[in-house]
Amino acid sequence: MAAHGHQIQGHQVVLPPEPEAAEAALAAALATTAPDGRRAALLGCCAAVPAHLDAWARLGQALYAEGDAVLAYACARAGYHRGLDRLRRHGWGGTGQVLWAAPSNRGFLRALHLLMAAAAALGEMDEAERCRAFLLDLDPDDGIGLRSQPPLAAGDRLAAPDLP
Repeated sequence: MAAHGHQIQGHQVVLPPEPEAAEAALAAALATTAPDGRRAALLGCCAAVPAHLDAWARLGQALYAEGDAVLAYACARAGYHRGLDRLRRHGWGGTGQVLWAAPSNRGFLRALHLLMAAAAALGEMDEAERCRAFLLDLDPDDGIGLRSQPPLAAGDRLAAPDLP
């Protein structure tokens, strides 16, 4: 049994891809260079397709990079919980791997990674540690590269380039 309470082994779960229009809108939002424009565009992506996991993760990452760990945490939670619901609808019942190597899984894993980072920034170390263990259990190939980074301590903040 893994530290977060799930047994991860056996089959792999691959989430279906997001709608093409939602992915195109997210790509356009991420290409926006002005921070306020990017945030507005990312907010628009989340509003237009509230189930788009990567939109929530990317909005949270933008807020985190701006120094707002509280709103980043909220966005990460939205992406993470919506992702758990979607994983369950696609065969994940608390067991199975969710690999970074599958591009359609990255929104969920990105949200979970951000939840870890924002929790640590806020001093929620139990949650940060559970998220880290969960990420490593879900993706034993460690596509995000967590094993090469030391665990975060209370109050630690990742630099924007360290967010996947």
